[in-house]
Amino acid sequence: MIVTVVNVHVIPGKAEEFLKFTKYNHDNAIKEDGNLRFDVLRSREDPNYFILYEAYATEEAAKAHKDTEHYKKWREGVAEFMAEPRVGVPCDALFPEDFE
Repeated sequence: MIVTVVNVHVIPGKAEEFLKFTKYNHDNAIKEDGNLRFDVLRSREDPNYFILYEAYATEEAAKAHKDTEHYKKWREGVAEFMAEPRVGVPCDALFPEDFE
């Protein structure tokens, strides 16, 4: 399983607009072949800080996500809402061992 944890800091006042684009991306990403999870998390302490937790069965499926129209629309749509560049941290999932 390939996981990417994306840290996003949104400009104050732009969180709801960010979430509209992000929900669209989420709703389509979870339909992709190889997608296992696509969680959108919001900090309780900072309403402008989000974490996207994306899990794919294979490296190929994770890469294919970035070629989808919904990802491209999300990336372009949220660019102006970023307080700083988003940071994606690629990870290998170790546990649970049986993720299917």
